[in-house]
Amino acid sequence: MATLARLSRRALKPNLSPSSLLPRGLSTEAAKVTATDRVKWDYRGQRKIIPLGQWVPKVAVDAYVAPNVVLSGQVTVNDGSSIWNGSVLRGDLNKITVGFCSNVQERCVLHAAWSSPTGLPAETSIERFVTIGAYSLLRSCTIEPECIIGQHSILMEGSLVETHSILEAGSVVPPGRRIPTGELWAGNPARFVRSLTHEEILEIPKLAVAINDLSKSHFSEFLPYSTVYLEVEKLKKSFGVLI
Repeated sequence: MATLARLSRRALKPNLSPSSLLPRGLSTEAAKVTATDRVKWDYRGQRKIIPLGQWVPKVAVDAYVAPNVVLSGQVTVNDGSSIWNGSVLRGDLNKITVGFCSNVQERCVLHAAWSSPTGLPAETSIERFVTIGAYSLLRSCTIEPECIIGQHSILMEGSLVETHSILEAGSVVPPGRRIPTGELWAGNPARFVRSLTHEEILEIPKLAVAINDLSKSHFSEFLPYSTVYLEVEKLKKSFGVLI
């Protein structure tokens, strides 16, 4: 009798497992999804390269673009340049160009308008050996070769930073403002501070090259198939296995 009572209780106990609440086809598909698959799916929501119509962002082979960077539309990242974590380059209205060995550091936003109210080019152009500090905002501006833009700076439509110039951190360049060559500007709005020395001008491209060298160590960590194959090759060599 005791055995019969136990069997009856098991038969009356409701089975509320997730697979029982789904149709047979859906339950079998859900059973195939493991925990690791769910984690991978959660990280597929953000795309690094976003084509817009006929425009597809172009990235040079040796340029470093961090995994959580967003490039959309008419964006060109040239040789030796680097775009660091969290930056957004949105070329949906006009072109954005990052020149040779230039770098856009963390959390920067680069955008371009349809047209500039000053009559100057509306595209955002960053020439070679330029350093853009973290959290900066650039919109339809032009930065000539060998310049430094300090952190948290804002460059408005039509602004121009001529070669061998430095913009201090937290500066705001109004629309159409021109920063002459070889000068240091700062403030909101940005004002002339002093002329740069010859030694300071020589340090500007050196900073861009140093950041380019640093980006190479990050670049090797984000290969499409990771760097596990390097450890496998070392292991094969240690056992004398031909690669």
